[in-house]
Amino acid sequence: MTQIPLVSHQRFAGTVDRIGQGSTSVKVADQAWNRIAGKQLEDLAFRAVREISHYLRPDHLASLRGILDDAEASANDHFVALDLLSNAVVSSREVLPMCQDTGTIIVHARRGHRVITDGKDRQWIARGVQRAFADLDLRYSQLHPLTTWTEENTGTNLPAQIHIELEEGSDYELLIMAKGGGSANKSFLFQQNRSVLDPERMLDFLREKIAEIGTSACPPYHLAVVIGGTSAEECLTTAKLASAHHLDHLPTKPGPQSWSLRDPDFEQELLRMTRELGFGAQFGGRYFCHDVRVIRMPRHNGSLPIAVAVSCSADRQIECRIDADGAWIERLEHQPEKYLPSDRHRNGQARNINLDQPMDSLLAELAECELGERLSLNGTLVVARDLVHAELRSLIERGEELPDWFKNHPVYYAGPSRTPEGYATGSFGPTTAGRMDSYVPIFQPLGGSMITLAKGNRSADVAASCGEHGGFYLGTVGGPAARLAQDCIVDSRVIDFEDFGMEAARAITVKDLPAFVVINDHGDDFYQRARKASLGARIPVGTSGGR
Repeated sequence: MTQIPLVSHQRFAGTVDRIGQGSTSVKVADQAWNRIAGKQLEDLAFRAVREISHYLRPDHLASLRGILDDAEASANDHFVALDLLSNAVVSSREVLPMCQDTGTIIVHARRGHRVITDGKDRQWIARGVQRAFADLDLRYSQLHPLTTWTEENTGTNLPAQIHIELEEGSDYELLIMAKGGGSANKSFLFQQNRSVLDPERMLDFLREKIAEIGTSACPPYHLAVVIGGTSAEECLTTAKLASAHHLDHLPTKPGPQSWSLRDPDFEQELLRMTRELGFGAQFGGRYFCHDVRVIRMPRHNGSLPIAVAVSCSADRQIECRIDADGAWIERLEHQPEKYLPSDRHRNGQARNINLDQPMDSLLAELAECELGERLSLNGTLVVARDLVHAELRSLIERGEELPDWFKNHPVYYAGPSRTPEGYATGSFGPTTAGRMDSYVPIFQPLGGSMITLAKGNRSADVAASCGEHGGFYLGTVGGPAARLAQDCIVDSRVIDFEDFGMEAARAITVKDLPAFVVINDHGDDFYQRARKASLGARIPVGTSGGR
């Protein structure tokens, strides 16, 4: 009896480049088997990480150009798309990675049953990942526990997440991804039931859940929705693979190829819905998503897991394989400049803001700005993120005062990649604002965090605190970290907590750094206004949702 696979596999059919020798053929029981050396896996992983740190797929870049060519896109959609394309050009010089969060490396591999290795496949792949992070100007982001409550950076960006399946055949195929924290944190699982298996109810349910993703993971997104699954983890894994377009080959009707199906019609329905949310490409408009993938999977009759996942503007994945003819990698776009328009003028005027003025004067100037207004920041920012904020809270709990540098300057939530020789800094885009939300109501009454700068939406508590204490949250474009390092950051120096490494407190000098007024001193929130306009008084459907 033929076994139908849960999710069918298809060999990558796109354009590939040969980068090395193939496997060695050996005879085993009168069958041709392929021997693959561990060094081949290491070299393939190294090259893949280098590629995805600096280059993007042609389809992704073409989609960004499509936003620029769309007369119905908002001015802010155009602004973000142009910034992201410009960032791709800077990154393609292989000095500054496209995103400062160079990610957790995730490997999803299929090893043919007639492949011979030394059995240390994961170690060899991990060695290639480690070599890439050591040799390139990337960022070490992985922490390992010392106790349940304490941890330290591994200093290698290991461990990588490596999953290897056995398949029929004699090839070794790998999908290699780099997932930053912002994108990974927007993978959600909802345990639902049969009541939402209806087009209208499902659309209502997903409208609410997709809106909750917000802009923290750097849209425009490649959005994936998986309905069903034999387990929660299978549902989530499938969503991650679908967001990388790894499952585009799935059939649209039941058949012997696969138990799971794609639903192109509902994909288009969801894409239309995302364009009505109002978030746009981060600061209002239509382009919250590039595209949508919907996968329907088998399920236990008492369960209905639903997973939602995104691939962000740093759409970093690459298909690879080793076969008898060579080692191959997917061809990413090495000339992204061809997607730039001839007219690269940024639409609209931005208000120039001098950051090197007393905090009271700076707050008064921001009070004159409209919600959603575009700004151009010039002067000094201090940089502080998770570790520094936790230490400052401990300082307050000990009865000490916040340092002057934290009270006298706007705070940029960020952590750079390593600084290349001859540059003021490594890639230095914003991190997710929401991770620091709990600190704002603590610091603002004491004169800290009066102006914060980061990416994405924030909680109602932050808006309320800004309204009570006269603070502001400014959003900047998430994604163009290489361009910001090259064009906007003039100087960077550590000013406190030097032992925190890339999370040390810094002072940076910026010129023409773009920002938008997201929360003002009245507590008005740009994203909440957009969401309310979209959702209105809708009541979410579904009886047992949660995450």
